[in-house]
Amino acid sequence: MIPENRISTHPGVILLMEFIEPMGLTQKELSDHLQIPIQRINEIVRGKRGITPQTAWLLSLAFDTTPQFWLNLQTNHDLSLNRPNKTIKPIQMEKSAEKTPA
Repeated sequence: MIPENRISTHPGVILLMEFIEPMGLTQKELSDHLQIPIQRINEIVRGKRGITPQTAWLLSLAFDTTPQFWLNLQTNHDLSLNRPNKTIKPIQMEKSAEKTPA
């Protein structure tokens, strides 16, 4: 669910607060385990980089979650960050178009 009055938490915060810190890991230990550069982990944790499908797979395997968990966090963050300032009315089908078979 995308919050309406704030920006969704960046997945890097979740990674740090719910996984790295409780497990007593360092960012270096995690990067070594995932066999990726420490800069990638550090930029994710700092909110400077998003979760890619590749990173989602690696994190899901390391933490016994699903890649969808990580991608959903990223998607919710991106959508809440980029909510439009204007509203658009839905397009309504004309009555004649509703009756006409395709």
